[in-house]
Amino acid sequence: MFSLCYLGDIVETYSVDLGLGGTCVNVGCIPKKLMHQTALLGTSMQDARKFGWEVPEETVKHNWETMKTAVNNYIGSLNWGYRVALRDKNVNYVNSYAEFIEPHKIKATNKRGKETFHTAAKFILATGERPRYLGIPGDKEYCITSDDLFSLPHCPGKTLVIGASYVALECGGFLAGLGLDVTVMVRSILLRGFDQDMANRAGEHMEEHGVKFLRKYVPVKVEELEAGTPGRLKVTAKSTESDETIEGEYNTVLIAVGRDACTGKIGLDQAGVKVNPKNGKVPVNDEEQTNVPHIYAIGDILEGKWELTPVAIQAGKLLARRLYAGASLKCDYVNVPTTVFTPLEYGACGHSEEKAIELYGQDNLEVYHSLFWPLEFTVPNRDNNKCYSKIICNKLDNDRVIGFHYLGPNAGEVTQGYGAAMKCGLTKEQLDNTIGIHPTCAEIFTTMEVTKSSGGDITQAGC
Repeated sequence: MFSLCYLGDIVETYSVDLGLGGTCVNVGCIPKKLMHQTALLGTSMQDARKFGWEVPEETVKHNWETMKTAVNNYIGSLNWGYRVALRDKNVNYVNSYAEFIEPHKIKATNKRGKETFHTAAKFILATGERPRYLGIPGDKEYCITSDDLFSLPHCPGKTLVIGASYVALECGGFLAGLGLDVTVMVRSILLRGFDQDMANRAGEHMEEHGVKFLRKYVPVKVEELEAGTPGRLKVTAKSTESDETIEGEYNTVLIAVGRDACTGKIGLDQAGVKVNPKNGKVPVNDEEQTNVPHIYAIGDILEGKWELTPVAIQAGKLLARRLYAGASLKCDYVNVPTTVFTPLEYGACGHSEEKAIELYGQDNLEVYHSLFWPLEFTVPNRDNNKCYSKIICNKLDNDRVIGFHYLGPNAGEVTQGYGAAMKCGLTKEQLDNTIGIHPTCAEIFTTMEVTKSSGGDITQAGC
């Protein structure tokens, strides 16, 4: 009997083999960030001319196949590295589809149909999620998801992105950055769950740089007009506010409307594990324990938790220490730094302004904010006062920073450092007493004086 059986990348619980590393490595964070970087390099080449680099316009073009091959080669190296690491740690890797047949027993079926059976004292569910389709005619036949985009063998051409999630905006952003014609169809709001002030600013920047938005529409049908690589598709959409319908032609339709937990076919009912029937998510307590004491869950399948790889890693690491090393520290699901890699990146940690008001009340908060113009953008004369920073402070707790928000270049690098400070109980006074590094974007948080409630001018004249 195993002391622990991990249902995720060790005993795989999805029918399509993504390779070790799961969503993040194969069809998520890693290829997304690399393709985002590809788009940023294109912008940098445009900026370079203003700095004196003589780059002929006609010689600069992007080759999708070269990028795709390079990205997938790197992913392959990561897959191999994880396999070696498992072997070095004496972890038994079973590449099979697992399902419970008893509370302490699973059946694992490999690609050839061979079944093996495993028993364990404890189980950890880490099966992740897969992209959700729309349930309309033509969606599965003719559309792709982010799982397909990063290994697409041909340039997608004119693209319709359906959805307003961070996946939708990130993919739409880097495709536009490669010079493609991109439209994003939005049912309601951008980046649900994130600070809406920041989300709208990120969307406005995308629009100003060529991304078209179809707001308050939902697709009702996708038809193939011409097969090819890419082909031609016709999309019929309906307004959410009236009976109006519209049609549009695209080469590629990318669906990014969320993901579904991979929990429906792994026999959780046989083990007695409770699941939210609406979304397949697994409710757990503050120790990642399900209603069945010997079965735990981590990652994207958790009810009401962040769907972020580093969160799953941290939760898993702390869970292992509690189970086998006598530790007691639990995962903090509130002060989680994260970044949306839109063309103008958005980094956040802690509460959105909406959530902070809900929890503490408007009168008990002070929101400081400022626009800024990165020095790197001044010579190319672009995005003047489009970058934005904001902190939300709890006046009842010594002006402690409970929400951090940054829209600008290198958002992940900026947010990571301030995220550590927030874990240590960062206050507005401590920020004010911190000497900024000049000239940087991150220093804006050490000089913020204007509150939202004052209505004061937040534009910056220069660096």
